[in-house]
Amino acid sequence: MTTSTASGRTVGRPRARHQAAGRTGKALRMLLATAASGVLLVGLGVTASAEPDTPVRYPTGASATRADRLAFDTCTAPSLDALRAWKSASPYRAVNIYFGGNNRGCTQPNLTASWVRQATAQGWRLLPTYFGYQPSCMYGNKPNRYTASNATARGTSDAKDAVARAKDLGLLPGSALYADVEHYNRADTSCRTSVRRYVSAWTKTLHEAGYLAGVYVHQDSGLRDLSASYDSTTYARPDAVWMARWDGNRSLTGWPTSPNNHWAIWQRAKQYRGDHDETWGGVTINIDSDVIKAPVATVARRYTVTSGTPLNARTGPATSYALVRTYQPGSTLSVVCQTTGQQVGSTKVWNRLSTGAWVTDRYVSTPSTTGFTSGLPRCMYPGQVTANVALNARTGPGSSYPTKGNPLPRGSLAYVMCQAPGNKVGTTSVWNKLRDGRWVSDYYVSSRSNTSWSTPVPRCP
Repeated sequence: MTTSTASGRTVGRPRARHQAAGRTGKALRMLLATAASGVLLVGLGVTASAEPDTPVRYPTGASATRADRLAFDTCTAPSLDALRAWKSASPYRAVNIYFGGNNRGCTQPNLTASWVRQATAQGWRLLPTYFGYQPSCMYGNKPNRYTASNATARGTSDAKDAVARAKDLGLLPGSALYADVEHYNRADTSCRTSVRRYVSAWTKTLHEAGYLAGVYVHQDSGLRDLSASYDSTTYARPDAVWMARWDGNRSLTGWPTSPNNHWAIWQRAKQYRGDHDETWGGVTINIDSDVIKAPVATVARRYTVTSGTPLNARTGPATSYALVRTYQPGSTLSVVCQTTGQQVGSTKVWNRLSTGAWVTDRYVSTPSTTGFTSGLPRCMYPGQVTANVALNARTGPGSSYPTKGNPLPRGSLAYVMCQAPGNKVGTTSVWNKLRDGRWVSDYYVSSRSNTSWSTPVPRCP
C-alpha cells in the first residue's frame, strides 16, 4: 500500500499486502548420526543454534492448512453473497483478509468470526494479512513505522496482537499469518537490518503461540533481503513468503531475487497482477491477483454427532486411547482436520476437534462414510528442515528404506502427519511421516522435541 487512495487501496507500485534446548552440540552428533544412518543427508551440514529454524509450539487442537490455487486480495473482505457468486463463476478459490494492524487502511464491516466460518464452509481458503508497523524507509505515507532500535519490539507486539485478533476470528493455531512488509529503500542499510529484526521477532512470537509465520514482500526489497539472510543464525526464518511482482507470470519458481531452494515446499505465493476490476457472477470487485502454494488459515468446520448413543472423544485416533469426554447424539462438533486411525465400521478416518480430542468419523455428519471429506484438511504439523543441506526422504521410518522423490532443502517445511519409531538418528528414534507419504527422521526437523515424540503429533497407525 505504498500509495493510498481515500478508500485505503493502493495504486502505483505493487501493493504489499529455538531450536529447543538440547540441540547444543548438534553439529558433532549429526555428523556421527549421518555415518550411522546410511547417509540421510545429501552431503554434510548441520545447524547448531536456535535461528534460523525455530520450532512451532503447536497446542492440542492445532493443525496447519495449505492451499494450491488461484487467489485474490482486496482491501475490504467481500460480502458472503459476493463470495458465493465468485465461487460459482470465477477461477479463484482463496481470498486474503486484512485482519489487523495499525496501518490497515480499510474498514472491515463483514469480517467477523461468523464470516470466517461461513466463507470456509463455502470452500474458500483464507490468507490472513496483518498490516502493522512498517520500515522507516518504506515508500509511501503510512505513519506507524519502526527503526533498527525498536524493530524487535514492534515485531513482537504486532505478532501478539495478530494472534489475539486471529483467535477472535476463529483462525486456529497452525494457521499461517502473513505480515505485510511494504516496498522500502534498500539503500538504507539500517532500515534493511530493521526489516530482518522485525520479521525475526514476528516469526518467533508466532511460533511460540502455535502459528506459522508468513510475510508479504516486494521482490526488490523484502524478498531480496530475507533471502540473503535465509541461513543466518542471527534471524529466525519465516515459514512462507508471498511476493509482489506484477508481471503476469504465475510461476512460483524462477524468481529473480530468491533461489528456488528457498521456501521450496508449499511455502510460496505470488501477487502477479495489481489493482484491477474483475466481474464474476454479476459481482465486480477491485482486486490483485495471486497464485498460492503455501500454508493458509485453519478454520474449524461444524458437523453433528449422528450416533444413537453418546460418541466417545479420545486422546488419539483409536479406541485404545484414553477417553476424554462424550458427545450426545445431535451435538455440534468443531472439526479441525482429519487423519487415518483405527477402522471403525466402514472408515479409518478420525476427526481432530478444536479441543484437541479425536472422534471417529463413522458417527459424524461429514459427507463421506468411508473416506476423507473434501474441504477438510489432513492433520499436519509442519517444522522447518534444520540441516544445512538437502534431507533425503524415504519410503519408511528408517534409514534402511530407499529414498524417494526430491530431497527437502534446508528451511523447507516438513509437513508432518504422524510419528513412528524407527532406527536411532542422533538423539532420537522418532520418524515423521509427511503429507506426501514419505518419511524423514525427526532429528532433522525443527520440532518441540529432539529426543522423543512431539506433542500434539499423533502416532502413526
